[in-house]
Amino acid sequence: MIKTEQDILKRSKEITENYFRFLDNHISDLVSGKVDEFMEINQIASALFISHKHLTDTVQKETGNHPCHFYDLKIIDEAKRMLSETDKSVSEIAKILTYDPSNFSKFFKRFVGQTPKKFREEK
Repeated sequence: MIKTEQDILKRSKEITENYFRFLDNHISDLVSGKVDEFMEINQIASALFISHKHLTDTVQKETGNHPCHFYDLKIIDEAKRMLSETDKSVSEIAKILTYDPSNFSKFFKRFVGQTPKKFREEK
């Protein structure tokens, strides 16, 4: 069977959607304690039954950004949610998200423009 360009585009969109869905579930599993560390992109690709290169190329082609970009954004979204909706300390949140607290603060500030503590104070 010869694949048309439309079939290829449809599959690219499906792979990208599967990746985003996988990230949401994986981060939820991490926060709930079902898993204790973040998966690498190559592990996620394997779980989606595609190669690391194919996942990276497809997501980048579909969105204009590397899969890691979205992974980081989803982690930041979860951190923001926990900072806004729980009374867990910044240090506890960092540990839940498998970060050393000082590295977490730097990571958060790079994406949000302020420290987790400052973000919480302004919410």
